[in-house]
Amino acid sequence: MMTRRLLQLLIGLAMYGVSLAMFIRAGLGLDPWDVFHQGIAVKTGLSIGTVVVIVSFLVLLLWIPLRQWPGVGTLCNAVLVGVFADIGLALIPAFAHLGGQAGMLAGAILLNGVASACYIGARLGPGARDGLMTGLARRTGWSVRASRTGIEVVVLGAGWLLGGSVGIGTVLYALAIGPLVQLLLPRFTVPEPKERKVRELAAEPAVAAP
Repeated sequence: MMTRRLLQLLIGLAMYGVSLAMFIRAGLGLDPWDVFHQGIAVKTGLSIGTVVVIVSFLVLLLWIPLRQWPGVGTLCNAVLVGVFADIGLALIPAFAHLGGQAGMLAGAILLNGVASACYIGARLGPGARDGLMTGLARRTGWSVRASRTGIEVVVLGAGWLLGGSVGIGTVLYALAIGPLVQLLLPRFTVPEPKERKVRELAAEPAVAAP
């Protein structure tokens, strides 16, 4: 099962990076964290993938006072999403007409939902930003929703001020990603060994008594 979990993790992170590239090529707005990443990229001249990697490791430093510990999935997430975002940007063309932009945006949201369910379902550690949210909630007593909202409002505002892209895509992502991941996550979550054994026993046909 570890082979499956690692493969699912890597595929999920690759799709997540490509979905980020699709959001950018759609040109209709990014999710809050990527508005922040794009804003930094605009100001520094770095590729957005490079910025994603740098910000990921800076966020991991914030885990230290929160007493959060990264898993292998956390470290892979910190590196691979940015790498695949830059690969996606090199391969995916931009669209000049609204129909193509809308189609690209819809595909980006759907792919991002599948990607999130894949890497979360692999159970190899949260992403740096997700861990910051849950760690802050645990240490402060705030709800996870309040922690996430507060963090994303801050990074969205900062990213917008830096020149990141805010638009209808930002709103649609915020509305769609939660329900989409909730729908897909059970299909991608790798069961714990005990849970898997119970499922296998439940699936076995009953044997009639002689």
